[in-house]
Amino acid sequence: MIDTVRRSSILKHSRLPKLSSGACEKEFASLLELSARLGCDPMLVQANNGNTSAKLDGVLWIKASGKCLANAKREQTFVPVELAAIKESLRNNMEIARTNIPECQLQPSIETAMHAVLPHHVVVHVHSVNTIAWAIREDGPRQLNERLAGLYWQWVPYVPSGIPLARQIEKILRDAPETNIFVLGNHGLVVCGKDCECVDALLRDVERRLAIVPRPSPEPVAGLFAVMSRSSQWRFPDLQALHALGTDAISRTILRKGILYPCQLIFLGPKLTMLPCSVPLSRLADYFTGRAEAQSYAIVEGGGVVVNEKINRAEYETLIALMQVVQRVETSAPLRYLTETEISSVLAGGTHQYRDTVLADVGSTLRLREPGAGSTMSLPESGAGSTLSPPD
Repeated sequence: MIDTVRRSSILKHSRLPKLSSGACEKEFASLLELSARLGCDPMLVQANNGNTSAKLDGVLWIKASGKCLANAKREQTFVPVELAAIKESLRNNMEIARTNIPECQLQPSIETAMHAVLPHHVVVHVHSVNTIAWAIREDGPRQLNERLAGLYWQWVPYVPSGIPLARQIEKILRDAPETNIFVLGNHGLVVCGKDCECVDALLRDVERRLAIVPRPSPEPVAGLFAVMSRSSQWRFPDLQALHALGTDAISRTILRKGILYPCQLIFLGPKLTMLPCSVPLSRLADYFTGRAEAQSYAIVEGGGVVVNEKINRAEYETLIALMQVVQRVETSAPLRYLTETEISSVLAGGTHQYRDTVLADVGSTLRLREPGAGSTMSLPESGAGSTLSPPD
């Protein structure tokens, strides 16, 4: 009953276009339901990323930029944009026109053009951890041929979001109009269909086929816990598995070589904060409260991961997703990193404004447990000059 009331409230927003039939209202309600469910799955969506849409009565209902799919049933998350207006903008190679609702401050997703050029009624774009683990590989298309056999899928080499991606999708559809699955190189996954139920089933099938068992990693070095207990600003991540970024040698090797996908760049910066294991334990706390004060996280090589008390949810969830991705990449995998030109393009494309919009929606900070809280690890004796010895 409560969900019904919430959906009704969203649909009856003072200036939103009215849906012409009960069937359209039902499909919009299904879109909200599916979006909220996907947004609560960290293996598919982290913080505000990912976007969904439905085409109803000549209007594209698209997730607004910076909004969280997880909140789709609780607050206004979608904005309507006339499909005719989008197509006109694309013909003129112009940015998508903003919503024509005066009091609405929400803006359509940067991926609106991509959703519009797809002929399907429902489109879902997610940052699937399993998919990205394949999408960052140079041999990704070959690796997926067997895994996605029998499905109508296409590989899309990395292109910037927005109109460039939409153009690439258009090109693929001209040659393969039956395509309803797109694996976006260094980016994510797009699944399309006639309704939410079909898209949901297809997405689950793709996820099952692309699933990768993550590599086990060594435990964090216990001495790190002892040192961080002396810091007032730094905390331990609530997710124990996150320490793999510091304790797993393969993950560290992968991360040192560059940026794997745009969200990593936008929320974690162009260079990961990675401290060498040669930093003496006695100096580590001073390092964190000094030079690294402005950082929201730090990866301690061979030790684990620590996060600043000011870290926000978008950064934290992006950090976890990055761990999940690299833990699914084998040592011998040929990886494709973003080029310097691509990195510059992402940073120049309104990244700071987009980041601010995201933080306004997801909240600024997280509550993380105090150093040592809830830890059952025994702390080894360590002299003032000892260092964090890599366990690998």
